Amino acid sequence: MPHYTSYDGSRLAYSDRGEGPVLLALAGGPGRDAAYLGDLGGLDRGRRLVVPDSRGTGGSPPADDPLAYSFPRLAQDVEALRGHLGLERFALLAHDAAAATAQAYAAAYPERLTHLVLVTPGSRLQGELPDDAREIFESRVAEPWWPEAVASLAELETADDLDRVRTLLLQVAPMAYGHWDEPQRAHAAAEGGQLHPVPRAGFWQGLDEPARLAVLARLREVTCPVLVLTGDRDAVTGMRAGEAVAACFPHARLRPLHAVGHFPWVDEPELFRPVVEEFLASPGGS
Repeated sequence: MPHYTSYDGSRLAYSDRGEGPVLLALAGGPGRDAAYLGDLGGLDRGRRLVVPDSRGTGGSPPADDPLAYSFPRLAQDVEALRGHLGLERFALLAHDAAAATAQAYAAAYPERLTHLVLVTPGSRLQGELPDDAREIFESRVAEPWWPEAVASLAELETADDLDRVRTLLLQVAPMAYGHWDEPQRAHAAAEGGQLHPVPRAGFWQGLDEPARLAVLARLREVTCPVLVLTGDRDAVTGMRAGEAVAACFPHARLRPLHAVGHFPWVDEPELFRPVVEEFLASPGGS
């Protein structure tokens, strides 16, 4: 696995597959190993897919400074990786919580981005916590996995043993997918061992109200096109969070996906990939 040196001298790992225009993809969680992204439904076909391991996950070492886990600092790691790759401008994709890192990067380095893709993002950065994810979850009450998921969600609120937390997360995993078939089961099982509590806990630290508002103000000046994807069966972040995120950009396109949960490249790769590829092939920002 190749490595790059970030702003503080840390050597961080990344994967690099495919050939063509670069798409740099950020894993969410926060604090999950990037392996769960896989090839993002085949986005490495005709494209160079670069996926960094954020600090304390995958092949990247833990941070010496706890603040290095915060998403604005992770955005600085992205900038260091851009320099390492020798890119003037590039397309950036982020999933889940990593959408906050991507937004921090766009706010700080808008001239570096040709396109920005935010996949099933949350809206904590926007200061909003919509409740439609709960509504989506409750709408699936007739599905066979639902009773166990309800009980596990309740236990998760007080569970503090990491092994038990991982078991409970696997039991609630069906709520994150549009349907619960073999590809989804395999993806959830592989993802179960990727939880890193320290990077997760540090992700949102240091974000005071003036800093949050400053990031949002700078997003209004981002000139590159932005695609925000949501899933109508996403019981993790829901769909309204994506609407709030898209509203922060002057050139954002909101695209809801049908029968898709929190991992659209797993649920419907033949829907997800063409939508992203078409967007990335469109003219970039100035």
